[in-house]
Amino acid sequence: MVFDAHRHLGVLPAHPFYGGPPVRPDVTARATVDQLLEDLYVEGTERALVLPNYGVPDPAVAFGFNELCLEAAARDERVRCGLWVSPRPQDAERTAAALALAGERGVRALKLSFLLGGRPTDPACRPALDRIFAVARAHDLVVHVHTSPGAASDIDEVGHLVEWYGDETAVHLVHFGGGMSGHIKLAGSRFFDWIAAGKRVYTDLSWAIGFAPRWLASEIEHRGVGHDRVLFASDEPWGDFTGERARLGAAVGDGELARLIFRDTFEKLYG
Repeated sequence: MVFDAHRHLGVLPAHPFYGGPPVRPDVTARATVDQLLEDLYVEGTERALVLPNYGVPDPAVAFGFNELCLEAAARDERVRCGLWVSPRPQDAERTAAALALAGERGVRALKLSFLLGGRPTDPACRPALDRIFAVARAHDLVVHVHTSPGAASDIDEVGHLVEWYGDETAVHLVHFGGGMSGHIKLAGSRFFDWIAAGKRVYTDLSWAIGFAPRWLASEIEHRGVGHDRVLFASDEPWGDFTGERARLGAAVGDGELARLIFRDTFEKLYG
């Protein structure tokens, strides 16, 4: 069985990324719950955490998919959902509306990304971050955070969220730092230092560079910790389920670590 701890729902409008013509690169994006459930059946995915799709520079689009993700979680008990929230002051009203839904059936996460603006160390964002993490703590939700370098959410910035809030709230660092620098900082020490310090930190290896899953698995074996802090994630439609599953499976084998990554840690965190 495979449990997917990170995939998206909703079809984005075409957008002229990087100065080119309007395009829709997320070609497998799904617009309906029925299409999502069909994908899970075809893949053999038994459980999934579903998050609003995002990527175009308009936060209203991502906020608009919260209801669709709630519908998915209400329709099928195999599905859990995350709600899109934002620390930007200009998104305060929409974030408040999203946080008001935190107690709804199937909600297990709050999704936070700085790719659409803001950064953890911006003083203007701190009040909203405090509110987001307070709601997560009150409802025992995970805060699901994008970490890709090259944008405002590099692991050095996002790492502050683990330091500030990770004692009481689970923080899921998406993409294991998102690139070479993030992988090395996390696997080299920081991820394990946080665990040793009692931080409730988790990660997935979607989008990870080829060496990272093997190295992280080796470090987990060597250090004897972290085996219960890693989850499988496809990041569909931005990732590739088949490729991510094969790559991570090759790195961790088919023993206890694989069982935790592909199933049991999801059940603990999102079930």
